[in-house]
Amino acid sequence: MTQLHISIAAEEIGKLGPITVTNSLLTSWIVVGILVFLFIKLSSSVREIPSVKQLFIELPVEMIYLLCRSIAGRKAGVFFPYIAVFFLFILVANWSGLVPGVGAILVAGQEGKVPLLRAPTADLNLTFALALVSVGLIQYQGIKSLGIKYFGKFFSLNPTKAFIGFLELISELAKVLSFSFRLFGNIFAGEVLLVVIAVLVPILAPIPFYGLELFVGFIQALVFSMLTLVFFNMAAIGHEEED
Repeated sequence: MTQLHISIAAEEIGKLGPITVTNSLLTSWIVVGILVFLFIKLSSSVREIPSVKQLFIELPVEMIYLLCRSIAGRKAGVFFPYIAVFFLFILVANWSGLVPGVGAILVAGQEGKVPLLRAPTADLNLTFALALVSVGLIQYQGIKSLGIKYFGKFFSLNPTKAFIGFLELISELAKVLSFSFRLFGNIFAGEVLLVVIAVLVPILAPIPFYGLELFVGFIQALVFSMLTLVFFNMAAIGHEEED
């Protein structure tokens, strides 16, 4: 039986100056490179009457915009670029772990043979970074829309409102943990499941699980993006307008 290789932490595969390069970081660079290349390539050939290739890209992007519009209304155009980037990057990062060869190609590492590539979202470091960016942008949207009044939700001279503000502050910090662990847990668990099934029953048995992981990868990208959009909208509206 093939020996299982399961590691919660991303494995180091080399150094780039002072930067430690892990297999998940390398894969994330590849994912970013692919997305940038595709959109530069496609944007240079946009036509008023779209080709099949153009429709293939336009339809999911239009669906993201319509979702933004249904939640954020007139602010959809402001939020859409951030939400689209979150969704597309997380989706491709999630699905990258299902590409044949990812996790199977081994190189020499500090702890012996380690996978050259690993799904970026199966690394808690990356999901935590995404969560920090998301929560940081939520605060930015609130400040951009409401100015200094935005901080009134956190700080007040009124004892009751001050206590509620403290809870709001804890809630904002909790979003970082919620975003990061939800995404990491689902993708990492899926990768472990596929590895175990592939080792125990290598022929045909993993195929249904690949279909399941494609679905889970899509849902997790959608959940992360839509929650970010909802929190964008809530921060931009403020308590006064909600009341």
